[in-house]
Amino acid sequence: GIEQAGQEFGEKFDFELYNYTTDDENYEDFLRSVAQKEYDLIIAAGNMFIEEQVRTAADYPRTKFAALDSAVPGLTEESNITCLTFKENEGSFLMGAAAALKSKNGKVGFIGGMQLPVIDKFKAGYIAAAKYIDPDIEVFENYIEDNSSGFSNPDKGKEIATQQIKAGADVIFQAAGGSGAGIIEAASLQKIFVIGSDSDQTLIVPDAQKPFVLTSMIKRCDLAVYETIKSLVNQELKGGCREFDLRMFGVGYAENDYNKSLIEEIKPRLEEIKAKIISGEIKVPTN
Repeated sequence: GIEQAGQEFGEKFDFELYNYTTDDENYEDFLRSVAQKEYDLIIAAGNMFIEEQVRTAADYPRTKFAALDSAVPGLTEESNITCLTFKENEGSFLMGAAAALKSKNGKVGFIGGMQLPVIDKFKAGYIAAAKYIDPDIEVFENYIEDNSSGFSNPDKGKEIATQQIKAGADVIFQAAGGSGAGIIEAASLQKIFVIGSDSDQTLIVPDAQKPFVLTSMIKRCDLAVYETIKSLVNQELKGGCREFDLRMFGVGYAENDYNKSLIEEIKPRLEEIKAKIISGEIKVPTN
């Protein structure tokens, strides 16, 4: 998104990229050190530190903050925070449909990193769609941990995925961040399908695992970032929340050279369901 904006508005803005890791100072101190440089806009990714972002934004009212993948209640157009959120439940509905359509056992699984409202949206859409396709389908659901370590524990992810596979799941949808690597590994070892989240995970796994990644629920963070920078450049950026959905191509399913043959037979059904979600004929739950 930044690259696209750079190509289009290169003469109108400059940017710097900062990477925060837990080895650094605490997040709020880190964010404040960036805010002190008086940027017009700071885009902060992730929903784990939203309270720190809100406090920092309050102390730097002349800087606009875009909270990527985070929701803040009570914002107005005059706020200096813009939330960039996604309808993960809509994209995940397509994943649940894909899982149910490809399942031979009538049993599928969901594994989340930890219980958060955003992860519950993934789960809700997925389960609703699986039941939409097959009312009798069995859906296993697990969270890896009850804290943020659930997004960085691939060994635990592999263990839980193996348990679901032993119980009969032949498709697993993971929304577990770094733990997803273990889930994908377990699925490939047992030769069942796995569905990725956020980005096209077929493109980042080892070659031996690619045949088992059915698809991924794509979340277009690049689109959200580009649209935010575009609004800033055009002096149209307002506070509040902006949600990116199927209609806006903010979420969707991955298709690439590796999985094209895997989803070829179910793609017409996925497109039919997608159209019904966009039209409002299918109402997708959020929890």
